[in-house]
Amino acid sequence: MFKKIKYITKRILQISLILLVLALIWYYELVWYGVQQGIGQAKILWNAKPTNEFLENPAFVDSLKTKIRLIAEIKRFSVDSLGINPSKSYEKMYDQKGKPILWIVTASAPYELKAHQWEFGFLGKFSYKGHFDRKKAEKDSATLAQTGLDADVEQVSAWSTLGWFNDPILSSMLARKEGDLANLIIHELTHGTLYVKDDVDYNENLASFVGDYGAIRFLTQKFGQNSTQLAYYMNDKVDDDIFNNYMLSGAKKLDTLYKNKDFLTKNLAEKKELKIALIKEIIIGLTEIPFKTKKFKKDKLLKFVPNNTFFMGYVRYYSKQNEFEKEFKEKFDSNFPRYFKYLKDKYPSL
Repeated sequence: MFKKIKYITKRILQISLILLVLALIWYYELVWYGVQQGIGQAKILWNAKPTNEFLENPAFVDSLKTKIRLIAEIKRFSVDSLGINPSKSYEKMYDQKGKPILWIVTASAPYELKAHQWEFGFLGKFSYKGHFDRKKAEKDSATLAQTGLDADVEQVSAWSTLGWFNDPILSSMLARKEGDLANLIIHELTHGTLYVKDDVDYNENLASFVGDYGAIRFLTQKFGQNSTQLAYYMNDKVDDDIFNNYMLSGAKKLDTLYKNKDFLTKNLAEKKELKIALIKEIIIGLTEIPFKTKKFKKDKLLKFVPNNTFFMGYVRYYSKQNEFEKEFKEKFDSNFPRYFKYLKDKYPSL
């Protein structure tokens, strides 16, 4: 009987090992990507230092020390006034030494506003893929483009590990104005509190909504209604909202073109010509908008030639802002902690 149990156990272990090897072969690309990302993330976490080391360093610039202390205040505000979950994120800082450290690849169907998605096991589907190596991101993007997709590589200044790790402050964050910094920190902390599986658009739109609302509340509480910090943020916000809404309208125009029956009968060369013409028209229209700030310069805009991935980015981050605001005001009487609690109860988070 003992020999039989031993034999069965051995066979189970052998079969399990074979299945593991087969899984590694089948998911080789995903496993290897996960290893690379794990190494990149571990490098940052390992080399991040407690913020006290910077605050106690007499050689560290005072204005940057002020930003570090401000981040701590933003965190407390997020928990106390917004209902974001407490965490130990942003209690350490990673010195980038002036270098970018992460790039994301996005892709879309060439004649349809449909984002390409990557499957990341139990984490679900994502419409972007991060790389700590720019060359690998560019290679990934080029491979996607060769298959006929619109693809792009974009440098990012922050990301969230969704509460799995304690995210550090990145030194580049300290160059931001107070309002932008508050928006960024609250945006990423929102991801760490609530992240719905397989719905990137919902997650990014929610974080954008909470980040913007939270930044305005924080600036008002910290600096006052008539402060220069709040005025600067609100002036920028006016232009950003105009730009974002214009790009969303551009995405709708492209979507209408792609679904047009006459367009669907065209050959690829004709489709490409019509697509490029409409995108150029959208960009020219953008240069005619009288922005309040000098953030969007006409000469730079005219040189800009986006593809579907650019427009999909605005859908991903800003297409649901009105929905969130309407629900927040009408169903919850602008009581944000109650609204956010409702969302956390409604949606299971990763």
